[in-house]
Amino acid sequence: MPKDAAVEEFAGLVRALKARDGRSYEVLGRRLSVSASTLHRYCSGATVPEEFAVVDRLALLCGADEEERRALEAAWTEADRARRRAASPAPTPVPAVSAAPESNPEPSAPEPGPGPAPDPTAPDPSAADPSAPEAPRARPHRGAPAPLLVAAAVALVVFALAAALLGHPTRTASAPAPPSTAPGRTAAPLPFTWNIGSQLREGGCGHTYLVDRAPRAVAPPPVAADSGAWAGTHGAVHGGEALVRITVQGRSPSDAVVLHALHVRVVDRAAPLPWNAYRMDNGCGGAVTPRHFAVDLDRPRPLARPVDGLDASGAKVRKIPAVSFPYKVTSSDPEELLVSARTAGCDCRWYLELEWSAGGRTGTVRITDGGKPFRTSGTRGRPAYVHDSAEGRWITDSDSGLMVCRGVSVGHRHLRVSGASPVTWGLALTHSAHLLLT
Repeated sequence: MPKDAAVEEFAGLVRALKARDGRSYEVLGRRLSVSASTLHRYCSGATVPEEFAVVDRLALLCGADEEERRALEAAWTEADRARRRAASPAPTPVPAVSAAPESNPEPSAPEPGPGPAPDPTAPDPSAADPSAPEAPRARPHRGAPAPLLVAAAVALVVFALAAALLGHPTRTASAPAPPSTAPGRTAAPLPFTWNIGSQLREGGCGHTYLVDRAPRAVAPPPVAADSGAWAGTHGAVHGGEALVRITVQGRSPSDAVVLHALHVRVVDRAAPLPWNAYRMDNGCGGAVTPRHFAVDLDRPRPLARPVDGLDASGAKVRKIPAVSFPYKVTSSDPEELLVSARTAGCDCRWYLELEWSAGGRTGTVRITDGGKPFRTSGTRGRPAYVHDSAEGRWITDSDSGLMVCRGVSVGHRHLRVSGASPVTWGLALTHSAHLLLT
């Protein structure tokens, strides 16, 4: 029997999710609490799940964004309707309704019942005798309403099924939201607050944006505090690396919230953007590299890996040890998580999931960029520009003759050191005999 088009469309979306994730049916099935064969039937279209909740969990596991989940729910709703339409003929109550007319012959068996009906024609007693063999013809005439009764009963059943089917989506649409509470009650708020900063610069000034504009149409680099507005105006995308700072603070001074893990979900991968790269720095650098979580977006399944920080602000370089999960936060003891997500080979859209528990409750918070996935694209091979403040225009590295290093920029005739640490000084002195302090 050919599959319904709606079922096939839904199965195609599920297959795409599974293929994008790359994990086996067995692994995903264990995460979803279903068997591998059941998940395979969902992907092949042999079975449509009775509830959307299991499909929604699969979408979350595979990194689907809100738009994809809404499209998946709409496809499941149509497929579920098709499944119910296909299943409705099997348990149809029509035979039971047709049994009701079968009982009519029994009441009609006692001839006195139908006898009064032919009384108006009874004045022909002689015709009554010869018509005795024709009595069976009269029965079809009396039985004529039976098909009408059957048809009416079938119509009632169809109307009842239609009402049930039309009412079903409104009931199951709320199924994918397990946190919803009983009517009249509001969902309990999270036991903590969180916010993000997604327009950060390494060392306070170093960052690269990809912009689909010629240099003459790009404004000068803004101060760090105005990076978000500048990026929004130019439609800029993080180039090579995106720094995201997550600040988490509990609501209670005594009841701690435990942060268990930070997961990375890549929603989409595409070829790196063919845009120009604009650097917001010109040889600046910071003395302190904070500890952070490094994410390699080019890996099939990126992980947030804790990395040590470095403090070069003193006489000696000091390592800042990385701290892995779990963390505890209260209202008086917040925590900042810095994530450095890098890519060289893709235009990646991604988000984070933060697992937590507190007071017997557990949950997962999705960390996005204002409701949208973060976006980072590789810059390899793209024209790179720096801003010449003296001339007030964007120029290429070859035009400027500058070699930009972390904390150091080397020119043709002199060495410029900006906010350099002792380590940077040593590097600077090895490159030039002329030193210009700024």
